[in-house]
Amino acid sequence: MEEVDALAQLWLDGWRDAHLSLLPVELARARTLESFRQRLRAALEDVRVVVDCEKPLGFALVSGDELYQFYVAAEGRGTGVAALLMQDCLARFVRDGFGTAWLACAIGNMRAARFYEKAGWRRVAVTTSLLETGEGTIALDVWRYEIALSTVT
Repeated sequence: MEEVDALAQLWLDGWRDAHLSLLPVELARARTLESFRQRLRAALEDVRVVVDCEKPLGFALVSGDELYQFYVAAEGRGTGVAALLMQDCLARFVRDGFGTAWLACAIGNMRAARFYEKAGWRRVAVTTSLLETGEGTIALDVWRYEIALSTVT
């Protein structure tokens, strides 16, 4: 499964770039390339990918009314990849009949926060996410963002 391997590497690289300095060490230890492979395999049918010359530039994973994961490779940033992925995610939420969608963003991840806010998402709360790892559960405070899908065109 070369596709899963390439996506898992994109996810790992993006996760480290965005989160390594913000999140607990025990979570960083748990977020290995293999952990990302396993999570992708379990949710592959809900993943959308933007590819250039067979190389993934970004992916989004939607779970119900949640934008669960959203990553763009460094070489895909500033190219419209993120906007294209976001447009697809919002269309999926609307198609599935949701009135509001939500996402969790690591507190301090300002690049992501700016992108979400520019795309119409509003920060509505600080909430606690329970993150499963191979070693147990880690509680992490995150910013909760929501978007009213009636505003999506």
